[in-house]
Amino acid sequence: MEFSANDIATLLNGEVEGNGNVKVSNISKIDQPIPGTLTFLSNPTYTKFIYTTTASIVIVNKDFIPENKLSCTLIRVEDAYVALAKLLDFYTKTKPTKMGIEQPSFVSKSATLGEQIYLGAFAYIGDNVLIGNNVKIYPHVYIGDNVKIGNDTILYSGVKIYAGCSIGSTCIFHAGVVIGADGFGFAPNPDGTYTKIEQIGNVIIEDNVEIGANTTVDSATMGSTIIRKGVKLDNLVQIGHNSELGQNTVMAAQVGIAGSAIIGKNCVVGGQAGISGHITIGDGVKIGPQTGVMSTVKPNSVLLGAPALDFKLAMKTFSIIRNLPELRNDVIELQKKVKIIEDNK
Repeated sequence: MEFSANDIATLLNGEVEGNGNVKVSNISKIDQPIPGTLTFLSNPTYTKFIYTTTASIVIVNKDFIPENKLSCTLIRVEDAYVALAKLLDFYTKTKPTKMGIEQPSFVSKSATLGEQIYLGAFAYIGDNVLIGNNVKIYPHVYIGDNVKIGNDTILYSGVKIYAGCSIGSTCIFHAGVVIGADGFGFAPNPDGTYTKIEQIGNVIIEDNVEIGANTTVDSATMGSTIIRKGVKLDNLVQIGHNSELGQNTVMAAQVGIAGSAIIGKNCVVGGQAGISGHITIGDGVKIGPQTGVMSTVKPNSVLLGAPALDFKLAMKTFSIIRNLPELRNDVIELQKKVKIIEDNK
């Protein structure tokens, strides 16, 4: 399917600069352009590529000022990255979607399935499950008893949802996601063994949550582990039992959240960061990659390092650490000079 620059500009509420009738049928990266495609420029690091691109159309911010002649048609928008997201969403929705129930699959007689759903082969739907409309459940998905799933949610192949969990509308769970596995609860015994603490709670995931491949959200010991609306989790993230993630918080790959941690709204957590249990992270906090957070954090803080430090202090500390070899040599030289002075007394 082809779209003209004028068509795309109308969709994005943008302004065309150049040939509005030029058409594209696909999308490409600006540093790997292909003729007849559309690309975008939002990161200034890639500005140099716009002058040599063979892509037909480039989406740019309204304030972009070219320094050299361009061979492509521009579509100017408020935010090129947001516009691309909107365009990709539109492109995805124009693709054919799967419908119907494939066999072999198992659906309990007590389960309720909504309208226009897709149920892939080898999927399992347990007792008293309630599934909304337009839900897509790909092959090899397991949905335990008494699970609720809202409208327009997508569960990709291999997703496992344990009994009693609640999933909102317009969620996306990628392959291998596990919701509601037992939290890590064991009571130590005097002889060095451990007694398992049964996890009798569940997981509640609100609307518009996206969870990456092989990420796990553990069941609460009692009560609920809660993922609020708009949360985005990358691949291989671990959310411990009885934790709560606030609205629109995002976490990159390999983040680990220990049990009973409370994470505020609109937080950003970098890859491989670790957050201890039973602490509270305020709203709007930014946590850098590989940061270790072991105590409660005030709202809007920016942290880096292990253990976590204020970002500015952490950068000063890292700068000192880089200079430690030279500082060591200076100390050794000073010690030698002091010894000479003392020997000559």
